[in-house]
Amino acid sequence: MTVEAEPPKAYPLADSQLSITIHDLIQQAANCKQLKVGANEVAKSLNRALSEFVVLAADVDPLDILLHLPLLAEDKNVPYVFVQSKQALGRACGVTRPVIACTVIEDDKSQMKSQIQQVRDAIEKLLI
Repeated sequence: MTVEAEPPKAYPLADSQLSITIHDLIQQAANCKQLKVGANEVAKSLNRALSEFVVLAADVDPLDILLHLPLLAEDKNVPYVFVQSKQALGRACGVTRPVIACTVIEDDKSQMKSQIQQVRDAIEKLLI
């Protein structure tokens, strides 16, 4: 039996450099109240067209519990990306629990607009 380095269903997976950038942005978004945490909140934000981009954890077991989110994100033309660890995602979100999904929501008055756009572009490059 061979052990795979990454789950095959978790695509696109952010590399370590992009993961660091995403985690930093998520931390800032949490401080600015521009972050929704959890699969249900992400789904609501996508349906309300508030999401800038979606971040999902690749080490969720079973992965099926969040595989409806990439489909929803594609429907709404919102880029999404997987990061390696739900534990690290939870820390970036500022909570003590592991987080399987989060989304940065748009705010026209935000000073993070350019950073969000840079990360969004980087995620879109992964999807191509």
